[in-house]
Amino acid sequence: MATPIVVCGAAGRMGRLLVQLIAVDSGTTLAAAVEAPGHAALGRDAGEVAGIEPLGVRVAATYAPAPASVTLDFSAPGAALSHLEAAAAAGAAIVLGTTGLSPAERTRAEALGRRTRTVIAPNMSVGVAVLERLIATATTALGPAFDVEIAEVHHRLKRDAPSGTALRLGEVVAAAQGTPLAGRARFGREGEPGPRSDAEIGIVGLRGGDAVGDHTVYFLGAGERLELTHRAQSRECLARGALRAALWLAAQPVGLYTMRDVLGL
Repeated sequence: MATPIVVCGAAGRMGRLLVQLIAVDSGTTLAAAVEAPGHAALGRDAGEVAGIEPLGVRVAATYAPAPASVTLDFSAPGAALSHLEAAAAAGAAIVLGTTGLSPAERTRAEALGRRTRTVIAPNMSVGVAVLERLIATATTALGPAFDVEIAEVHHRLKRDAPSGTALRLGEVVAAAQGTPLAGRARFGREGEPGPRSDAEIGIVGLRGGDAVGDHTVYFLGAGERLELTHRAQSRECLARGALRAALWLAAQPVGLYTMRDVLGL
């Protein structure tokens, strides 16, 4: 039986791609498509909005998930929290890929997520999930003799910086060193900042062109340097990862999960 999927942010870049993939995936079916109140796509067929044949599902402003459905949320921070609340109340599973959440919003999202079946990840790529595992291993193996810096590149229209993925990679490094990222992250340098402190984890974001998303973690030691990089060549890798997470989550008990859980890492 096909898993019913609700797409929140259905008219956005990721939402349209998800609708396209769901339409040709025998394991899923589009149950509902949601957009913000006042959006130009409201009332239109979700398939047509996505640039494919009509699917018989019209884009709506109301989010009302059925318990058997799985929601894929790529909307906006405020809307995402509202959707999490509704999913938790309905006992519906939800995959949260919305980025740009503030620390307070993220804490709230995690608290809500524990009340139902939830995957929260700033990057749904399976490659990034593997990158997290590699980074944790490298951080532990190389030890404090190596400084760690993180660089990310995204298209010129991206609103938040640094990316949620870059922050997550910083958290992975800090956790492997036994500390939180808060108080250690250094977001760029200018002027005369002085020598780099041992505690710093540098994080810098570049914006331009149509770059989907590049993330590199640099381990800088005496006489050598290790670089671990993931490059997204299209958003399809993110959409496919999100669908994989949805199908996995449908069979899980109540709990808060990450993409590393989805992959068994």
